[in-house]
Amino acid sequence: MKCAITRLDRRFQDQIQTIIDHKTKPQGALGRLESCALQLALIQNQGNTCFNQTVHISAPTMLVFAGDHGIVEHDISIAPSAVTRQMVLNFISGGAAINCFCRTNGINLKVIDAGIIEPITDNQAGEAIFISQRLGASTKDFSKQAAMTEMQVEEGLLLGKQVVEQTIKQGCNLLLLGEMGIGNTSSASAILAALTGHSVSHCVGLGTGIDALQLTKKQQLIEQALARQFVNAPMTVMAEVGGFEIVQMVGAILAAAEVGIAILIDGFIVTSAALLACRMYPQTRDYLVFAHQSNEQAHLLMLAELEAKPLLDLGLRLGEGTGAALALPLLQASVDFYNDMASFNDAGVAL
Repeated sequence: MKCAITRLDRRFQDQIQTIIDHKTKPQGALGRLESCALQLALIQNQGNTCFNQTVHISAPTMLVFAGDHGIVEHDISIAPSAVTRQMVLNFISGGAAINCFCRTNGINLKVIDAGIIEPITDNQAGEAIFISQRLGASTKDFSKQAAMTEMQVEEGLLLGKQVVEQTIKQGCNLLLLGEMGIGNTSSASAILAALTGHSVSHCVGLGTGIDALQLTKKQQLIEQALARQFVNAPMTVMAEVGGFEIVQMVGAILAAAEVGIAILIDGFIVTSAALLACRMYPQTRDYLVFAHQSNEQAHLLMLAELEAKPLLDLGLRLGEGTGAALALPLLQASVDFYNDMASFNDAGVAL
């Protein structure tokens, strides 16, 4: 997928920093909120000829991409593939953690079937939050063969782009990403190992709670996949060891960065999509905000590769976009202080 993503234009950076520094506080006293405000202000002034002094968050939208993984047949997850579909139905009916956190924080939610084994029928979907854009009924077992074809990768990137374009038309200027897919930590671990050369033992963790025997098997299967010695180009890596939901998230990230809106990245799986997107177009990194550090050991390696400092560390390991949803109030707080906090001059405060 060809994209025209530009680095952030920093022509207004000094003006933005001056606004932040002259609020009624010591410089730097609001810590990470200040860097968030700076990044959001830079993004929202991208392409402007005149400086816009205010920042806003409009119709923040969570896209949860779901897909199944052929490698699950080796019993390396705490649940069978059927749970992916069951959880998608739970999202649609409003009963999952991500539904709770989206309601709490005023986030629009859309759930995308990127390729679960059994489709969701119209009468089961019911609500407008569900989108079906399937690449197939689960990926192949990537320990034995490529997870998907490069044609499916191309299609998945375009589908991810399309859903973001639709979301932006509905007024969204902040995208949040989440995922659901039994077995997708295996894909994320394999992606990390393939792209970075880190050892499989460092890239593979316990996921949502597998035992020691499952961990060993998971490592062996990923080693088996990497033994095919495919090139570490992102398109090839996605085809060989990716997931349908991961590929569509890559397309979503690239599409959002191309039009210049911020993307709030969730945990290990979503970060693997962010890593792929940044390897394809390094300038994408300027538009990414990292919500949290998950309890998956390899997430630290992935964040380091992206030079990312996540906003939260709550020991989360659920996925679904829950960390991103929980981080949104911090971004809103950064916007509010930037827009509304008095300056020293406004308040008549002299240091």
